[in-house]
Amino acid sequence: MMVFASVYSVVDGLFVSNFAGKDALAAVNLVFPLVTALGCIGYMLGTGGAALVAKIMGEGDGERANRLFTFVFLSAVAFGIALSLVGSAFMGPFLGFMGAEGGLVDLSVQYGRILFFALPFFILQNVFQSFFVAAEKPHVGLAVIVAGGLTNIALDYAFIGVFGWGVVGAALATAAGQALAAIVPIVYFATSRTSRLRLAKPAFELRSLGKACVNGSSELMTEIAASVVAMLYNFQLMGLAGADGVAAYGIIMYVNFVFTAVFFGFSMGTGPIVSYNYGAGRHLELKGLLRKSLVIVGVFGIAMFGLSHFAAVPLVNLFVGYDASLAEMTLHGFRIYSVAFLLMGFSIYGSAFFTALNNGPVSALISFVRTLVLETSTVMLLPIWFGIDGVWSAIIVAESCALLLTAGLLAGFRRRYHY
Repeated sequence: MMVFASVYSVVDGLFVSNFAGKDALAAVNLVFPLVTALGCIGYMLGTGGAALVAKIMGEGDGERANRLFTFVFLSAVAFGIALSLVGSAFMGPFLGFMGAEGGLVDLSVQYGRILFFALPFFILQNVFQSFFVAAEKPHVGLAVIVAGGLTNIALDYAFIGVFGWGVVGAALATAAGQALAAIVPIVYFATSRTSRLRLAKPAFELRSLGKACVNGSSELMTEIAASVVAMLYNFQLMGLAGADGVAAYGIIMYVNFVFTAVFFGFSMGTGPIVSYNYGAGRHLELKGLLRKSLVIVGVFGIAMFGLSHFAAVPLVNLFVGYDASLAEMTLHGFRIYSVAFLLMGFSIYGSAFFTALNNGPVSALISFVRTLVLETSTVMLLPIWFGIDGVWSAIIVAESCALLLTAGLLAGFRRRYHY
């Protein structure tokens, strides 16, 4: 589900770059971090709420689980509407801060205005991804996300490739895919007779909602920090290489979206299983889950590093083969950045593991230090000495330090949770 959800932005970038040009691609990459920063509240409500609901299911109270699930869903709708208004209001000042000028501002506003209108759908899509797993219906969730992704791809081709609508077409296609991935789950959970979770009369448990938010705060922190980091990357690259630097970073991020989606998807998929076994007191199962998961994450990392080097040239040419200098810059940065794929999965999984154990503060600590402290500091400091190569290598230094922190916390809490 996470991989297909990440396809939205990748397909937008591919069509925008090839049919509307590199300035349009830079505009998309400037706005998208702001959209994801506000939309990531869906990850918080989804992962934190699903962990709490799965724990309640493990304790045997299915009725309360359904009522709390419904309350989380309604809260997500309310948050989505409010944040949609906030994003629209702050888009102009944000673009000014980033140094965008002239036509780049116009393109960014055209793209952002539509995505902020669709923000409630984006948030609900993220919420339902976790709850499909908690309901023991991950295959239904996958089908929904695939349908949304295919909708986005088809409309990108029609709106950008055929009609020539540029960034407006890209935004409309993304919004349509998100709307489908949000509305279909509502219908499913309202009518299904086989799902372990169903929409019911909501339980207005503000304390439980607060606990779900705290528990999912690490995912919120991860996504907000990732968005802030993307903004800082864009800010640095605008100064060092102009719009071409922003476009190059955007292409690297498209690959990063898909690769990190594997780590996030695996972490979210195993999270409710960890929560259920924790609630049922099955310590042996927790040990097995952690051991096997760390091995799988390591294998994923090695595979992604190898694939990124094998596919680097064709991927870069697919996006910006029409501009030799931009392609060369992107390829150089991508080969440096890809070393981080060997490391990042462990911290992502470690943070999600503590979320599943309903220990939101420790999970948030990993996410906060990993991105908002380590990566922001490295991306601001390393370019002072290493120029643009410092931008590309910042992620490697940050992920190395985050891995040490994650390993220490997993070792420190093993007796408390018996894993």
